[in-house]
Amino acid sequence: MIEDNKIALRPLQASDRKAFALLANNKNIWDNVRNRMPHPYTEEDADEFILMAHTLGGPTIRAITLDGTLAGVIGLHPAQDVYEGTAELGYWIGEPYWGRGLASAAVKKMIPIGFQEMKLRRIYASVYDYNAASMRVLEKNGFEKEGVAKAAVLKNGKVFDEVKYGLLP
Repeated sequence: MIEDNKIALRPLQASDRKAFALLANNKNIWDNVRNRMPHPYTEEDADEFILMAHTLGGPTIRAITLDGTLAGVIGLHPAQDVYEGTAELGYWIGEPYWGRGLASAAVKKMIPIGFQEMKLRRIYASVYDYNAASMRVLEKNGFEKEGVAKAAVLKNGKVFDEVKYGLLP
């Protein structure tokens, strides 16, 4: 397992484009995220995402680094309307870093950003039913399974359930 002090969250930088695209251009990652993330993933896609992360104003998006090297991305995306004060947590880790506790450590570092800096009252996340590793990440960080939306996801031409998680301060 990786020591917590070696993991940091920082704003994405233009200089991350090459490493970002290299990590994100992976079908195994794409299989676990929403289709709005392009696949294949190019450096131009990385440029657009990094620009969005700096200009959108809504989501709080951070690079996940290990010893200063980009290893993934994590974000809190504020909800609107009657869901104001809540945000959806999303993250992905580059495959070379899987199985080392990096996602769990990054989520642990992101939770205080949500509750203390963003003043959220609730953080939630959704996981495809086949992604047991991501469910463990959330559960290790105190998220509670709130339910299962049956046949909610169409990914790669197949229908899957979506497992819903929530966390209160």
